Amino acid sequence: MSTQQRLAEHYHQGLRDDAILNQIRTHYPDGPTLHQLAPLDQLHIGGIAASKKLLNLLDPSQHTKVLDIGSGLGGLMRQGAALGFQLTGLDITHRFNVLNQALTNLAASPTNPSLSWVTGDACVLPFPEHTFDAVLFQHSLMNMPDPARVIAESRRVLRPGGKLVMHEVVSGKNLAELRYPVPWAASPEHSHLLSMTELTNLLAANGFQLQHSEDWSSTALEWRQRQRQKEQTNTVAVLSPQWVFGERFLKMGKNLLENLSNNAINVVEISARC
Repeated sequence: MSTQQRLAEHYHQGLRDDAILNQIRTHYPDGPTLHQLAPLDQLHIGGIAASKKLLNLLDPSQHTKVLDIGSGLGGLMRQGAALGFQLTGLDITHRFNVLNQALTNLAASPTNPSLSWVTGDACVLPFPEHTFDAVLFQHSLMNMPDPARVIAESRRVLRPGGKLVMHEVVSGKNLAELRYPVPWAASPEHSHLLSMTELTNLLAANGFQLQHSEDWSSTALEWRQRQRQKEQTNTVAVLSPQWVFGERFLKMGKNLLENLSNNAINVVEISARC
């Protein structure tokens, strides 16, 4: 089994595709809103508020065509489409792309004309040079074993003056204390965290000029603490990360909170221009 296949298996071994769609049709017969889908399709730290903050770094009048690398179940894509962006989502996990498209078709505010989906490898982007006005990463670069190639490919497909924005997990000063499993990896095999210094140096080496950099870790920790409290109640949510990860998420969520608390990981927001 290839590295890509093992990564895909990590993400869809607990994925309940048909059950998710049936759950949505049952509870949201008129179509789910962005906020109703968020517990399922905004699996990154910070949820829908973090996506809003990231999208605010772009302007739909200047950055119309946007590539979301590692688009997952498409929460960021649908949120961006509602703001006027034309988004292409690329993910290596084909079942995520299929479910992403199905969720879009069910959503209360259809955005299909603004969205497209591609199954592919970020190391070899299937697009010509200068295709996009902006490239997004949200909790995805950390899964990629060759970040240098990924950033070089991102630079290639961006038009001159295009923008790269990130909401990413990076290594903290106590990385050695990182506890697994976490949502992006069951073991170190699929976790490829860069330090903030390594990440900014990599961007510079590929011709990007850093415009904005923010350590989001304290906000991320507060958000994760609130989510953990919700997860420990007896209330059964209509949708939750467990529909994607299965019972593994109980341990993943606990470890995520501990990793943030112990400074094993940090969360950063970055904007750069080429």
